[in-house]
Amino acid sequence: MLTITNVTWLDLLCLTGVGVYLVKQVLIKKNPAPYPPGPRGWPLIGNVLDMPRIKPWLTFAEWGQKYGDITHIEVLGRHIIVLNSTKTALKMMDSKSTFYSGRPVIPMVGELVGWKDSLPFLPYGDRFRQQRKNLHRVIGSRAAADVYNEIEEVETRRFLKRVLAKPDQLQEHIRHTAGAIILCISHGYEVKENNDPFIDLADRAVFNLSQATVLGAFMVDILPFMVKVPVWFHGAGFKRTARKWRETLEEMVSAPHKLVKDQMVAGTAPVSFTSTLLEGSHVSAEEDHAVKWSAFSLYAGGADATVSATYSFFLAMTLFPDVQKKAQAEIDAVVGPDRLPTFADRDSLPYTEALVKEVLRWNVVVPTGFAHCVTEDDIHDGYYIPKGTLIMPNIWFMLNDSRTYANPEQFNPERFLAKNGKEPETEPRTMCFGFGRRICPGVSNSHQLTNSLHLANAAIWISIAMSLAAFDISKVVENGVEITPEVEPLPGTISHPKPFKCSISPRSATVLELIEQDANHLVHDNTL
Repeated sequence: MLTITNVTWLDLLCLTGVGVYLVKQVLIKKNPAPYPPGPRGWPLIGNVLDMPRIKPWLTFAEWGQKYGDITHIEVLGRHIIVLNSTKTALKMMDSKSTFYSGRPVIPMVGELVGWKDSLPFLPYGDRFRQQRKNLHRVIGSRAAADVYNEIEEVETRRFLKRVLAKPDQLQEHIRHTAGAIILCISHGYEVKENNDPFIDLADRAVFNLSQATVLGAFMVDILPFMVKVPVWFHGAGFKRTARKWRETLEEMVSAPHKLVKDQMVAGTAPVSFTSTLLEGSHVSAEEDHAVKWSAFSLYAGGADATVSATYSFFLAMTLFPDVQKKAQAEIDAVVGPDRLPTFADRDSLPYTEALVKEVLRWNVVVPTGFAHCVTEDDIHDGYYIPKGTLIMPNIWFMLNDSRTYANPEQFNPERFLAKNGKEPETEPRTMCFGFGRRICPGVSNSHQLTNSLHLANAAIWISIAMSLAAFDISKVVENGVEITPEVEPLPGTISHPKPFKCSISPRSATVLELIEQDANHLVHDNTL
């Protein structure tokens, strides 16, 4: 007799598969068109065993080579479509955004950890639109985003000073700076120089998000009924993990929000995204909730992307010194030796701009994107896409597709510059932050990048430009041996390079003096 104490995951999968099969036999109806091609699944459980856990974008790319740009699999009755084409992704998720803008219910991260109230996981509807409306006031146009340029310049100057003092803590400095920029904008909060509690909370919350959304990482996402199993049940360790992650998330969302409200009562609140939305007429509980989560979504949508891209830049410059020298020569010619670059120089630094684009293409921040969910049955290119299907864009492949980028394995910023009558290659930001109405909340609409800047992109650009002006970045030499860093992404939905060593030194005595100047003389402009 099978007892509750010796039920295995395989037992649960088989029982669930049988249930799915029986329900399908009762409810089955003839499809109006065939499903897209894909790997053949097993009876009852479908393609459960085909789902990759390590570097899923590579497996998805193999499927694309074998089955075409649209690949279909089925996992315990849930349809999943993988897209390996930018053109197809745009046709589906941009042109048909009404049908393709849903978010799937992901039990672990949404219900158990509590991210269901944040913008990236909200279903398309009134609450989604309210948070989007709130965020549009901050990043909805170039003029709105430009208000925060001075904050980003100040914090980046401080970043240079930290790197100069402790170059071996590069990744920590990048995280600190990204958090400082967003928290200043979202809550008017100026972070502590060391061990800031909000920076620590935010980093843990976003790291937990990246782990919780890894494809197939938690059985509860494959077998949703397990949400109901008690904590003491054998194999329910995910519930204890979720409880700890939920406590971190709730504190990060609520603590800075409460700080702003307390400051407003005391009349000491700096002008910020949160204080502006809360001031004036009475704010209902629902509106307060929307403001609180909008502010956190601003952090979740921008900070980790900035960290990943900036760290990738330092890795690229360690590996490709010729590219670094060319960008530095451009900055030296335009900016000169007596100051650091500012946003005012951006339009005059085309190679540096191209370098930023190549960093975003070379190390894809979100390789498989966040899944969309189809809200209505659809026929696309002759294939049946049923309601509830998960849509997963293989963004990594799109940015490494030889049909779009010449020699994609090469790190080559010049691919984004017009030369000898040849047009630049495809702008990577049209895909690297997502598609349609579910594009990353730190980003403006992908078709409007020429007219508006998102906070993450601006922070990445100023960090790269100032770092190029200030530092020479090279390989570390240990015991007479030059150490070449490995290009290897860490696991997680948001891709970060594996930690690496590099040598960072000031380029000249003049630059050293510029870095040592106290950045505090620059005043934050908090006017919204």
